[in-house]
Parts: sequence; structure tokens; C-alpha cells
Amino acid sequence: MDFSAHQPALFVNPGYRPMMGTAKAVIDPATLETVGAIAAATDAEIDAVLAAATKAQFGWKRLDAKSRAKQLHAVANAIEAADFTHCAELMVREMGKPYPEAIGEIANCAPIFRYYAEMARDDAGKVAGTTQAGSFQYARYEPYGVSVHIMPYNFPILLMCWTVAASLAAGNGCVIKPAEATTLSTLEFMRVFATLPEGLVSCLPGGAETGKALIASERTHAVAFTGSVAAGRAVAVACAERMKPCVIEAGGSDPMIVSAHAPLDVAAAGAVTAAFHLTGQVCTSAERFYVVDSVHDRFVELFAERTRALRIGNGLDKSEIGPLVSEAARAKVMRLVDDAVRNGATAVTGGRIPPAQTTGWFYEPTILTGVTPDMAICREECFGPVAAICRVKDFDEAIRLANDSPFGLGASIFTSDLAEAHEAAEQLEAGMVWVNNPLIDNDALPFGGWKASGLGRELGRQGLDAFRRSKMVIIDHKPTIQDWWYPYPDKWFRAAGGRKHV
Repeated sequence: MDFSAHQPALFVNPGYRPMMGTAKAVIDPATLETVGAIAAATDAEIDAVLAAATKAQFGWKRLDAKSRAKQLHAVANAIEAADFTHCAELMVREMGKPYPEAIGEIANCAPIFRYYAEMARDDAGKVAGTTQAGSFQYARYEPYGVSVHIMPYNFPILLMCWTVAASLAAGNGCVIKPAEATTLSTLEFMRVFATLPEGLVSCLPGGAETGKALIASERTHAVAFTGSVAAGRAVAVACAERMKPCVIEAGGSDPMIVSAHAPLDVAAAGAVTAAFHLTGQVCTSAERFYVVDSVHDRFVELFAERTRALRIGNGLDKSEIGPLVSEAARAKVMRLVDDAVRNGATAVTGGRIPPAQTTGWFYEPTILTGVTPDMAICREECFGPVAAICRVKDFDEAIRLANDSPFGLGASIFTSDLAEAHEAAEQLEAGMVWVNNPLIDNDALPFGGWKASGLGRELGRQGLDAFRRSKMVIIDHKPTIQDWWYPYPDKWFRAAGGRKHV
């Protein structure tokens, strides 16, 4: 299937199908040229996909753990063997990220399938100490059925693999609703699932209405969502109304603390990546910086020096900073920066559209100083290439302000003081804390946020448990009439006449 053509498609493994809906052009945010076409799934297409997934899952859940693991390793083998050059180029042209990041994202997908293939084999349940002689009592895990995966545009393939690998390992069928902005590259990647049972994995393009239909369907049983806080709340409500479990990663406004004991060269280099990676369009981007007064000026100097060296341009060229994903995304960044400047902040770098990029949704990587905690840029998720720096008097004030937020996804600190490192890990109100190495993750550790930043966890054992339900089983292998069964012996009752009438 040629995804650069104008024939929208969907995927039901092992292959692609043309879509019936009206074609919508996909626009390159760097050049504003047309990349290809997508369409929203019709009711009939949704019905066909769910029917195929339901049928396939019925057999998939009955496979023994070793056989299921073998098939997931085959998916990993397919990822490692494939040439994803075209897929990565599509991702660049759809949403603007630099090519090394696009191809690197895809390269990181195979290990997650291997991890969950073996995790599911090794964790089938729990045998508990019995509460009654002659009784075998244990818990076992079973899949929900068909899971829905509603994906973001920033890491469309990696984050999809995080939850799809776990869900498949648990025994579910999977229906993926890709982000509209990265539908083409997601569809291209779906070829790796071709060896799985027919219909088990699908990719169903569409917008919010498609996602709503999949959540509302009685033929779906669990939901994974990554996106904005507002959309995450709507998904959580829709799932709650149907008693449907969900994992929600809803982004945030992550703080970074630069302490008086920070190795400033390292902190400045780390800050550049933490703030500006993927043009700041990372859920765990450092957006709010709390820099202790004694090192503030030197840190800003080093941070600005490194930021000015970044190259802005098309992700297919040699550049670190690509465009924002859309005009609306850039407009939000501009609103927040302009508001901060009007209220007394200073743009040390950036704060404008690059003069050399008159086409596309580019914005210069921006460092703001003189920011105060009450400014909108500290209260909202910016999701753009902006670092808002607040000067603080000491470590304690930095921690307090870092926690003064409705969000709680990640938080980071640069320090060479071991006590500060441990205090930060304990006190920061976030699902993830990084000391001297922001943004890193681990397949075996849970990923997710506190407060408004999400519900549930991806990755690790918790990521697997999100897609399976437990069942308590009690087996008495020597059937015996128990003394607590009906009828109760008379001696258990109070003597006649002992009851008082009111």
C-alpha cells in the first residue's frame, strides 16, 4: 500500500484495506506540502474490525504462554529485520521530528515485545497460604478481551508498542486508533504484525469520533490513551460510565531543579535536551525551571550558549529543532511566551518565529528568565520549545514550587549532593523522578503520572497487569461438608427467650 498516494487505508493483520470515507490531506508541517491522505473509519469499518478482533482473540487467549511468547518474539524479529527508512521519513514529513529521532524511536520497539513475551510467561498467578485445610487457593490472570489504543502524535510508534505488546502478552486482541497527525507512519509500521493470527491487531484511522465509538462499543474491554489532560479526562469519564478499565497518560508541565550543587556544564547540556527534544513536544519535557540564586546567572549563560547552537529546519535535513506539529500548536506556544513577556519575563533566546523559516510551523527554542510562578506558562502545559526559568533562593523553595502544580508526570534535578538527590526523589510529587539524567525510561519500570497527569501505568509489571484481570480460585480436592454450611447447629443460637423485643 502506497501511503503517499491519495487512497486512505486501514490495517487488519495480515494486510491493508482501502477505506470508504472521505479523504483528508496530510500536510507536512515543515513545508506545508501534501504528504498523503487519511480518512475516518465508518461505522461499518469499525464493526468489521471489532468482529475480526473478537474472533481472533477467542483463539489467542487459549494459547499456552510459551506459544504466545514465541509469536511476540516473531514480531520483535520482524522489527529488527525490516528496513524502516520509509516509515521514519513518513513520520518526519507528517509531524516534523528530526529523522534520527524517528528512526531511533522505531529501533527501540523490538525490546518491549521481548520483555512482555517473557514477563507473561513468568507471572501466571499466585498461590496463597490456605485459609482452610484441604483447600488449594490461588489467583490466576486472564485477558479482558479486546483493548483499544488511542495514540499521540509525538511518539506514535514507540508508545503504541508499549501498550500493544503488554496487551497481546496478556492475551487480548488490539485495535489501534492512531493520531491523525501520524496515521501514515503508524500504518506503515503495522506490517510487523502480519505473522500474528488473522484479525488480532488492527489500525483504524480516524479522529475523536472514532475513538469515542471504540470506547463505547460493548466489544471492547480495556483502553489505553496518551494525550492531553482534557482529552484524558473525557476518556476516563467515558470508561467509568461503562466500568471499563483504562490507562491514561495525560501529559504535564514537568519541573527541573538546578541546585546550588549542580554540575553546571552537565545541567546546561541536559536542560537543552530536556526542554527542546522533539521541539518540546514530549509529555515529560522540562518546562518549568527552578534555579537556585547562587548559580542562576551562570546556568542561564551556559544554557543559552548551548541553545543558540541548535539547528532549526526540516527534520530530513541536519537539524535538531523541527516545526511544531500544527499552526494551532505554535499559536499556543506564542500565546504563552507573549503573555510571560508582557508580565515581566525576558526572552534570553528565541521568543519568535525564525526569520529564515517563513514556511511551516517553526518557532525558535526559547529561554525565558524572570518568570514567576503565577504566570500562565507555569500553570499550563506549553508543549513547545520553551524553558521558563524561575529564580529561587534555595533547594526547599525549588521543591515547593515544583510541587505547586496540578500536574505530576515527571520531575528532574541536577545536583552533586547525595542528600539533595534522595530528598528530591522522596519529596517531588511526580510519577517519575530523574536525577542528573532527564527523560530516560526503562521497559521494566512503571511509566506514568500523579495528579492530573494520568491514571494507571505503562511498562513494567504494572503495564502488564493493566491488560489482565485476576480471578480467585478455590479448589477443595477432598470434598467435605463444612461445619459452617447451612443448617447451623442449634448451639450457635442464643438460648430461647434471649431476644429482646422493642
